[in-house]
Amino acid sequence: MQIKVVHGEAISPYIPDLARLRITVFRAFPYLYEGSEDYEADYLATYARSPESLFVLALDGERIVGASTGVPMADETEAFKAPFAAAGLAPERIFYYGESVLLADYRGRGLGVRFFEEREAYAARLGRFDWCAFCAVERPADHSLRPADYMPLDTFWKRRGYTPRPDLRTTFSWRDVGEAVETKKPMSFWLKAVI
Repeated sequence: MQIKVVHGEAISPYIPDLARLRITVFRAFPYLYEGSEDYEADYLATYARSPESLFVLALDGERIVGASTGVPMADETEAFKAPFAAAGLAPERIFYYGESVLLADYRGRGLGVRFFEEREAYAARLGRFDWCAFCAVERPADHSLRPADYMPLDTFWKRRGYTPRPDLRTTFSWRDVGEAVETKKPMSFWLKAVI
């Protein structure tokens, strides 16, 4: 296993592989995401355009098996910035984590912790952020597609020092697996002070 860190446009050669990885991982509960490579490439281009974006790649040989992203919130889209601005939190003081995705066979090896450590250290090195933040989809506990053995990541996130902020919310639309149309999904943010 190898961890590789890249920034900004240096991610461009990896975008097709990252698009496929996101589609694969987010297809599972709780996201149930029926993704497309075209949408993914467009989404990832937002990060590639930011010179201070961060991509932490986990590689098994040459194969990308996991990735974690981050970007100054000021370089994110309005949909991400709006809840913070409305709550009086300046987006330019927030470093935003886009996602951490890891193939199931590689979980439980400490890579999730490493993804958070790399992003936290990078935000601290940039020296102008008060908060690190990410958002997560909210699904009902009795959702029909929730696996019996599903374990939410809330405990992991809390152990890493993140606090749920139900007052910071947004919605995003995507097509669920097996559905014909996109529907809005509630998303809530988690925050941790930059140390």
